[in-house]
Amino acid sequence: MDKFMLAAIEEARKGLEEGGIPIGSVLVRDGEIIGRGHNRRIQQEDPLAHAEIDCIRNAGRIGKYNGTILYSTLMPCYLCAGAAVQFGIKKVIVGESDNFKGASEFMQEHGIEVTDLDIEECKKMMKEFIQDRPDIWYEDIGV
Repeated sequence: MDKFMLAAIEEARKGLEEGGIPIGSVLVRDGEIIGRGHNRRIQQEDPLAHAEIDCIRNAGRIGKYNGTILYSTLMPCYLCAGAAVQFGIKKVIVGESDNFKGASEFMQEHGIEVTDLDIEECKKMMKEFIQDRPDIWYEDIGV
């Protein structure tokens, strides 16, 4: 498996260990991780603390985002997809989209190349979380 997706999975595990939602993300430029994050909505009582947003925040001000690749263990929602569009991220690689279809078409319509790796570990981690904590999951996705 790709080392960057492994890093995103590591972030998802951190989130779960902290009592949060197991979604992780990394931002890569020139073969190096420049930002890491995981969903911290529960931990920080912040409805906007999604994994991809946390990751981009942790990368800090990097100037231009062209040439960066955003990895996420789950297909980004419209909030996170909007951030990718806003900052000009042209490639998003995800671990899975079975548990959440997200905003793949939206990103593609805005010129982002989206790759779904369909990773069993990512699917299993989210499926178990959704089964164990449906209240938290459905709150997070606005249902």
